[in-house]
Amino acid sequence: MKYILISISVIAITLILALSGLTSTENAQYLRIHIRANSNSQADQEVKYKVKDEVVEALIPILANVESFEEAKSVITNNFDMIEEVANRVLQENGFDYKGKAKIDNEYFPTRTYQDITLNEGYYDALILNLGSGEGDNWWCIVFPAFCFTETKKIDNIVYISQIWEIIKSVFS
Repeated sequence: MKYILISISVIAITLILALSGLTSTENAQYLRIHIRANSNSQADQEVKYKVKDEVVEALIPILANVESFEEAKSVITNNFDMIEEVANRVLQENGFDYKGKAKIDNEYFPTRTYQDITLNEGYYDALILNLGSGEGDNWWCIVFPAFCFTETKKIDNIVYISQIWEIIKSVFS
């Protein structure tokens, strides 16, 4: 049931964004997330994805009621310590001695397509999480609107997905 809800939510979000013209950066403010690995070694790349999974799970409940770009930016900024603690716990559990460092910065991103949404190349504000030196390949997505936060492995976070559905229903009613 939760996978059906997730699938319906993703399809509905995509439709809303397409119908409202939010597929270009001229029409919306996006807050992106960018997690940079320490290096391109296989171990650093593998732990980057483990950190990503845990950070996304931690962000889902704190972004649940966010309704604007500025609010999302504020919530993220106010939770840098938590984000770093999550990253550092995962790094330590996996035998790494370097740490994660979170910040919000305005950075250049190339054109990127997420399912049916294309964000044009340009400068975007982003949550940057450097793991160690942050010189390795990275993972990126969108924090606001919460496009990359529609899937969860934890049953406690299903509330957020349901809230997306409520927003979708309110737009069409």
